[in-house]
Amino acid sequence: MTLSIRSPLLRRVAVVALVFGGLAACQKNDASAGQVAGKLNDAAQAAGQKLDQAASYVDQQVDATKDAAQRNLESAASAPSIKIDPAALASTAQANLQGAASATNAQLGKAAALTGQGLETAGRKLQEWSAQSSASSAGGSASASASSDSGDAQKQMDK
Repeated sequence: MTLSIRSPLLRRVAVVALVFGGLAACQKNDASAGQVAGKLNDAAQAAGQKLDQAASYVDQQVDATKDAAQRNLESAASAPSIKIDPAALASTAQANLQGAASATNAQLGKAAALTGQGLETAGRKLQEWSAQSSASSAGGSASASASSDSGDAQKQMDK
């Protein structure tokens, strides 16, 4: 099964990945670039696994449809009393292919939805982590300046 960038699913995944990359780049926090890249890499791997699962399922469905069509052809060819009508055979093959295409399209849609949900969840978790990281570094700065102010007040009282 060959996938190209012209596939709507791959375009969606690429756009989502770019959006998350942009969001991560715009976040102003003390997180190191390695941590952000690691989170994006994890999200990309999860999306890749979902796509691999979807592709595997689609391949299985296509193989099952091919096998069924082959069995139908073999049983039709082996029965001496059955007359093979090429138009009917072509019509059946076309119907089987359309059914396989429809099942493939449905499974790719499900895979895209699952991938989108996974990426949204990863994005929310990344934003929560970023907010917590920013809040903890802001809290540390405030306590440091408060202790400095109390030290100055003590020096003034000692004079």
